[in-house]
Amino acid sequence: MGFLAFLILGLIAGAIAKLILPGKQAGGWFITLLLGVIGAMLGGWIGGLIFGRGLTEFWDLGTWLLAIAGSIIVLLIWGLITRGSRSKSA
Repeated sequence: MGFLAFLILGLIAGAIAKLILPGKQAGGWFITLLLGVIGAMLGGWIGGLIFGRGLTEFWDLGTWLLAIAGSIIVLLIWGLITRGSRSKSA
């Protein structure tokens, strides 16, 4: 998969993960892109370890599921980090 396709995958996977998770996560479209790409990389790595497959083809359902699952994990961690910083400043 090319670099541009991976960025698009990360942006869409991050947006879908934000829609799936309840509550309001901090960050705009750039944070969504960044966390989505990190989540896609994490999902591909976990998929490679557990299922023996990573992020192979852009239009493959398994690629999308791994990227979205990884993005959800990263967004949960991001929510824990940003929740702690918001409560200290309030």
